[in-house]
Order: sequence, then structure tokens, then C-alpha cells
Amino acid sequence: MSRYTPLPMARTRRALALLGTVALAAACTATEDPPGSAPATTAPATASASAPATDPPSPSASTQVTIPTSAFVELPAELRKSPRRTTPVEEALPKLCGNEFGTGGRQVTASAAMTVTYQKAGEPSSNVPQGMIHQTIFTFDGDGASGYLGRLRTAVQACPSYDQSGNRVTVKSKALPGVGDEALLLTRTWPETSLNGERTGGTASSQIAVARVDSTVTVFDDEGWEGTSGNPAILDRVVRDGVRTIDAWQR
Repeated sequence: MSRYTPLPMARTRRALALLGTVALAAACTATEDPPGSAPATTAPATASASAPATDPPSPSASTQVTIPTSAFVELPAELRKSPRRTTPVEEALPKLCGNEFGTGGRQVTASAAMTVTYQKAGEPSSNVPQGMIHQTIFTFDGDGASGYLGRLRTAVQACPSYDQSGNRVTVKSKALPGVGDEALLLTRTWPETSLNGERTGGTASSQIAVARVDSTVTVFDDEGWEGTSGNPAILDRVVRDGVRTIDAWQR
């Protein structure tokens, strides 16, 4: 004979009612938004992007800023290996010793990035690209753009070298005259390696350019293909064309 003794019917009904009340309360807690909170939304994918979550728009910004695709530089046909494409800002920004280029702060009103893949002029289409240039655009409220450049200069001076994939990368910076309202050029140099990772005895290098045009800052990061050197001449042309493009967008 079973030793289990069933509960009286009245106690069973009370227990079931109590369980139903607890379950209902739990369901309401899991799905209902707290009082005064904004409903969760998913931002649509567009060609332009607003400020990243870590740098919310300035409370004093009176209008929403949109960065259109036309604000980004486009390579001439003879240098263009593939059309420009949208890139997440956090992937487009270079990193040295830390997050030197991601210090826009709360005065950032919008940010967006695109990447262009380039080739040497006259090369056949069957050849591999020579490199890629990531362009990031920040718009700022107030004096945020000049403040960004000031913080960046200080951060770069504190990072004369860093380790990357087992190689020591040295960093040198200088002013880039005649570009926008102010501009900075950084050169990274590291031991050159072959495709199988062996050192060749030479050096490789690539450059980063940062320019301010009024309340907008643009960052250009030149990456040679598969770890090879970038092309300083192409980067210089892209930077100057890019600054003119931003200036035309702002008018």
C-alpha cells in the first residue's frame, strides 16, 4: 500500500490558487517596463550613423545630426579596387596603446565610418589590393572637435611604441599643414614579415591622418594589404580630398 496521504480538497484548492497568483506576478515582472522607462527599440541600418552608445549626444545639441554617405571621400576610378562600404565605427578606428581615437566624449553628436579598398593606378584587376583606408567622421557640439584633437595629441605623445602580434610598433607624429583647420599625421613602423610570418630584415609602415574641419573631425587609417606597408601618396590624396568633401557637405 502507498504511504502517500492526499491533501484535503480545500487545502489543494488553496495551494493551486496561490501558485496561480505567484506565476501571474512573475509573468508581469518579466515583461512589463518599469514606470517612466522608454521602450526598447532597434535602430535601423542606414548609410549614416549617430553617436555610439558610449558617447551619447550632448544634452545641449539642439538638432539631430546625420552624416550622409556623400560626406565621405570616394576614390577615383583608377585607384578604386572596390566601392566604399559602411563599417562599424569601433572597427574603423585605429588603436595604438589603447583607445586613443575613441575619446570623443559627450560632445559627440554623431559618428559614422566607411572603408575604401585601393590599388595602384594601372594595375590589372586580377591583382590583390594594395590596402584599405578606414574613414571615420565625428561631429561635435561646442568646442568638442578641438578638444578631441588636444586629447589625441596628448595620448599619442604618451605612446611612442606598442606591441602588436609579437612585433614592436613605433609611432611618430607631426602636424599636417594645409589640411582643414588643423591636422595630425601619425606614422607607424614595424619589422617587415613575409606571408609565412618570417622577418625579412626590412621595415613596414602605415599612416593615420586626423583632420578637423570646423566642428567635425575625420580620421583616416591606412592599412596595407595583409600587414604590408600602406601607400603614403594615396593616403595624402585621400585626406585632402576627404577634407574638401566634408567642407562641401557643411556648406
